[in-house]
Amino acid sequence: MQENKPILIVGLGNPGAQYEKTRHNVGFMAVRHFVPDDATWRNEYDALTYVENIDGRRVIFVLPQTFMNNSGTAVGALARFYKIPNENITVIHDDMDLKTGVLREKIGGGSAGHNGIKSVDAAIGSDYRRIRIGIGHPRDFGLPMDPADWVLGKFTDSEMAQIQDAISKIIL
Repeated sequence: MQENKPILIVGLGNPGAQYEKTRHNVGFMAVRHFVPDDATWRNEYDALTYVENIDGRRVIFVLPQTFMNNSGTAVGALARFYKIPNENITVIHDDMDLKTGVLREKIGGGSAGHNGIKSVDAAIGSDYRRIRIGIGHPRDFGLPMDPADWVLGKFTDSEMAQIQDAISKIIL
């Protein structure tokens, strides 16, 4: 991590009230967890941003407003504008290959079919920190359902409790 550069914390999701508690929006949920409820968000580079100084570091929280599949547009523009190297970028997103509420972190790697990650990779490369939050897969529940419908579905109350527990364990 370059100490003299800001940190970009990006939550992937879809804008709009209809997507607020869907599985695909756990990245948005996580970022909002770290931002005060009364925060004033700015609209810049196709994203909502909130800037805070944490432990002497400038941290820019980001909610891309381009919809999931085009998240890289906002991430790339912000990284270039603020001159943030990939090692100072964290992207938080859902992962169907992990059981609901399981948290994993890694640097780089493939997209595993996640279109939001594909878009970010295309914009800035793949060598950034990723925090993956498990949302389960419909096959885990014996559901013959299209994964696209699954990720856009809303969490049950018990799943939401697992997600909130996982988010509370994230260390930025």
